[in-house]
Amino acid sequence: MLNLGAVVAYLSFSASRPASAQQHGKPWVVGVMSFSAPLQDPAYAAFRETLRNLGYLEGRDVRIEFRNAEGHADQLPRLVDELIGLKADVIVVGNPAAAMVLKRATSTIPIVFGSSDPIASGLVTNLAHPGGNITGPSTMASELGPKRLQLLKETIPALTRVAILWHDYTPTIGKSVDKLKAVASSLSVEVKVLKVEKPEEFGAAYAEASRAHVQAIYILESPLFYGHRRTLAALALQARLPAIYGTKVFAEDGGLMSYGADILDQARRAAGYVDKILKGAKAGDLPIEQTTKLELVINLKTAKALGITIPESILLRADEVIR
Repeated sequence: MLNLGAVVAYLSFSASRPASAQQHGKPWVVGVMSFSAPLQDPAYAAFRETLRNLGYLEGRDVRIEFRNAEGHADQLPRLVDELIGLKADVIVVGNPAAAMVLKRATSTIPIVFGSSDPIASGLVTNLAHPGGNITGPSTMASELGPKRLQLLKETIPALTRVAILWHDYTPTIGKSVDKLKAVASSLSVEVKVLKVEKPEEFGAAYAEASRAHVQAIYILESPLFYGHRRTLAALALQARLPAIYGTKVFAEDGGLMSYGADILDQARRAAGYVDKILKGAKAGDLPIEQTTKLELVINLKTAKALGITIPESILLRADEVIR
């Protein structure tokens, strides 16, 4: 006699198993492209952990092919060609610069990106129906820039001159700089704009900031800066410059304060997209999810080292205070 309960249990178990264990016959190839962060970075660790929690074992169900441009944009086309040559089943990329290179190179391999503004970046034209072979979570970084500058001003009420460190990695980043200039003007803050192209230029940029007698530095979100956050935090401390960053990991690695999307949550969301795609969903049919989890993090150790007293109004609003 047929045991209906056993059948239901079997079907439920089968539905939850990775598609690779049922029909692929060999591990799916998941390409992961980084602009500068290593595979051991907390975001990639969260991505891989989420895949494991979804039932994908590396070596059995998936093979991660990781490529890192080491902060040099001219390496992206070569790395893209490598992943396409490996016939990756899906490619995950954490920044719009690499995503644009990927989009131009393939219209068939599904791409899961992380982007601050996918429409303005030219990656998609519609958040609900991205179309084509690309989708992913959005951090809303471009919309959060003015708020960060306001937080910096509130933290340092006497602030009248600030440096903006930026990396020109996407067509929309210049607009973010212009928006920050406008906000700075409304706050009666003068802006010194410092542009860098590669890690080797960080030291010179901070030296120029010191010569310009700025009182603080705003680190505009960039995959280049993300991968070298400890260096940037150390340089800020050496220059005696309080700085604000876009994500929590900067504060954890020595930055004074950060405000922005939970990058680990974004990585987990990216793994969820990969899971859906490997189970048969088309990337272009998966809506782009905008972040709903924002974090204000203060590093009091760094504040003490800089001789700064963080206002109580900021501490009360902080999601985390590192002591």
